[in-house]
Amino acid sequence: MKNLITRTITGIIYVAVMVLGMMRPDTIILLFALITGLTIWEYCGLVNNVEGVRVNQLISTIAGVYLVIAVAGWRVGFVDFRAFVPYILTIVYMFIEELYLKQKNPINDWAYTMLGQMYVAMPFAMIFFLAFQINDFNQASFEMLIPLCLFIFLWVNDSGAYCTGSLLGKHKLFPRISPGKTWEGSIGGGILVLIVAGVIGYFANNDPSNPHLLSIGGWIGLGLVVVVFGTWGDLVESLFKRTLGIKDSGKILPGHGGMLDRFDSSLLAIPAAVIYLYSITLF
Repeated sequence: MKNLITRTITGIIYVAVMVLGMMRPDTIILLFALITGLTIWEYCGLVNNVEGVRVNQLISTIAGVYLVIAVAGWRVGFVDFRAFVPYILTIVYMFIEELYLKQKNPINDWAYTMLGQMYVAMPFAMIFFLAFQINDFNQASFEMLIPLCLFIFLWVNDSGAYCTGSLLGKHKLFPRISPGKTWEGSIGGGILVLIVAGVIGYFANNDPSNPHLLSIGGWIGLGLVVVVFGTWGDLVESLFKRTLGIKDSGKILPGHGGMLDRFDSSLLAIPAAVIYLYSITLF
């Protein structure tokens, strides 16, 4: 009972912070810079427990946060591509650093270092391709609804999958990696997301004179993409934890585990949503 109360309170605070943080263009940048820093710091701490691995936790975290801020600044037109030069130099430094550390297997360090940037920093940086849209005059406008609804879809999918799976779950989705997930739960969560996406699409396009970037069908398609890739993102993090032999990635969120535990689904859902959005706007 105590754990349920703790989990509920943490969940409410988490949702409130995420929603409020995505209301304004400046706060969404600060929010995802903070999320990136905490997540990469956690990731580096986990992989540094692997025998023979030494990832530069501080430099990796700074590099990831810088990438997120640089992408945001570039997306809104505050800086040009030269803003990425310090990030590239930092990556080069972390390669050269291994020459002097005398590690038995420096390839492990390089691999885990780059995995942290690609698995955590890059997806979080791509949220700004959803949050800031560029018009025909090369001007950026803030789009709150799409990134916010991406996370709403993930939350709805998790809740729907848990409830449906608890009631009807019989067939394991991926028993080798995540024994608790079932096909029934995944399908139930997905159907609920598609309904929510359709409702959001309806209200977003309620004014014919000012239609949203996504049509009702476009919103439903986005919901489907988030469900599929969000589920894969969850499974990828489960495989990561199983490989390291841990249950939770951390304890920063009482009742919910660590940052990777909380944002695992979004790490694949965000890039997939960006690809989806740009694919439907091209045709």
